[in-house]
Amino acid sequence: VVRGIVVRSRNIFATLGATLQTVVGGNITVWTKLCEDTRSDAFDIMIQHATEIGANAIVGARYDTTELSTGVTEVLAYGTAVIVEPADSAESYRS
Repeated sequence: VVRGIVVRSRNIFATLGATLQTVVGGNITVWTKLCEDTRSDAFDIMIQHATEIGANAIVGARYDTTELSTGVTEVLAYGTAVIVEPADSAESYRS
């Protein structure tokens, strides 16, 4: 199992911007960007760990989040690191 962990906190300016966006409704782009960036960073760290142990693929990748304290959130990306190789032919599965 490999993992990538990122812990982020909200900043006051992003919180104010998000508060204003909630008044008018719709997609809260400040939080969307923060979430996307954090998940992407956790995913990249997971891939780095897999590469370090010689894997070339990850199966069963998942994300988990935990609020550690008010405004501080952990994002965990994890999965099973594997080595995938091409089969010689379809016959190799039959023998």
